[in-house]
Amino acid sequence: MNFDPQNLQIALQSPRAAAVFTQVGSPATWEAQALAPDTLPLAGWTVAVKDNLDVKGQVTRAGSRVCADEPPAAQDASAIARLRGAGAIFIGRTNMSEFAFSGVGINPHFGTPANPADPDRARIPGGSSSGSAVAVALGLARAGIGTDTGGSVRIPAALCGLVGYKATQARIPLQGVMELSRSLDTVGALTRNVADNLAIDAVLSGAGLPRVARPLSGVRLAVPQTVFLDDLTPAVAAAFARVLRQLSQAGAQIIDLPLREFSEVAPRSQPAGLSPVEGFAAHRHRLARDPAAVDPRVMARMKLGEGILACDYLGLLDRRREWIGLANAALADVDALICPTVPMQAPELAPLRDDDEAFFHVNRLLLRNPSMINYWDGCAWSLPCHEPGELPIGLMLAAPHGRDAELAGLALSLEALVSPLSSEAPPHAL
Repeated sequence: MNFDPQNLQIALQSPRAAAVFTQVGSPATWEAQALAPDTLPLAGWTVAVKDNLDVKGQVTRAGSRVCADEPPAAQDASAIARLRGAGAIFIGRTNMSEFAFSGVGINPHFGTPANPADPDRARIPGGSSSGSAVAVALGLARAGIGTDTGGSVRIPAALCGLVGYKATQARIPLQGVMELSRSLDTVGALTRNVADNLAIDAVLSGAGLPRVARPLSGVRLAVPQTVFLDDLTPAVAAAFARVLRQLSQAGAQIIDLPLREFSEVAPRSQPAGLSPVEGFAAHRHRLARDPAAVDPRVMARMKLGEGILACDYLGLLDRRREWIGLANAALADVDALICPTVPMQAPELAPLRDDDEAFFHVNRLLLRNPSMINYWDGCAWSLPCHEPGELPIGLMLAAPHGRDAELAGLALSLEALVSPLSSEAPPHAL
């Protein structure tokens, strides 16, 4: 084990680590955790935890000032308890979009971590698991634990050049996770490679997936022609085209499918969408407690769920259930769906911090592709696919719910083919 708590403490004081953590542990605590037996699966692994998962004895703030006076958690979230039992070293709690309700990653209360991919310009990290992503990208932690309701693990993975995995929702327990949308919330990890992510998933789920690469020859991959490829920047479009050529050369079958079913998600989500409706229900008491203390952009989206009738909410659930069946049927003859995770590279921070119109435009684009998979209750990976020296670009591989094992095998093969990190040792700031 190569872990130096004093070196970590110094690294956490670096300007590049500003706003990454909302709370950090002490060298003495880290040293005690590092004494875990080497036989444990995560012994010696440094892990950063998003601040919407309960940690016993600490207040779960979820990036919000209005939670500061709430009672400390009486017990660990299930995910945290499992990580502790596996020997992980908890570095601290990471910053996030308030209540996990943004794909951009900006937090006006506790600052916004800068994307490490560009040392010259402050760029957004992606959200909502912003701090967990930046902690891993900086080498402050080997893994970052996040949540993904509409892409909140995969978006920062894509923008920061990391691997992010969104499991089938039922795979990892949500006990002790501050709710945003009970229909869509998932727990997942950000890492530098697929193997590390699978090791974390095995602990979080209690049932590890096979870690065997699946041959790409003969694999049938669907490229959706509806919604997913809209508004791609030239760099993302070029990277995606390059990946498809590489896959074809490796023997994969690339199949363009209309998949018009995905254009139905927006109208089926009226009048407000599941996240605003369920998010308002979960946080209405917090929003009422001190409205001025809530990020106005978060408040505006939450308020979309105010006043929704029970009949309308049940209609949302019914339409989603019907749609999942339609989507599964449309993709029944392929092994996975493949597309860019998000249609852009990380934009600069300042214009989005200061301009509501620009913020909401980028937020919609970032959430669009990954949120489709949450609505589908699918499983998905985001893998980096940019060329060395480029800003990160994410590639998403997705399949229907319950197909996590098959998709993991494809993710391992695809990583070896296209990822700029697949043969690179992870950096260690520790």
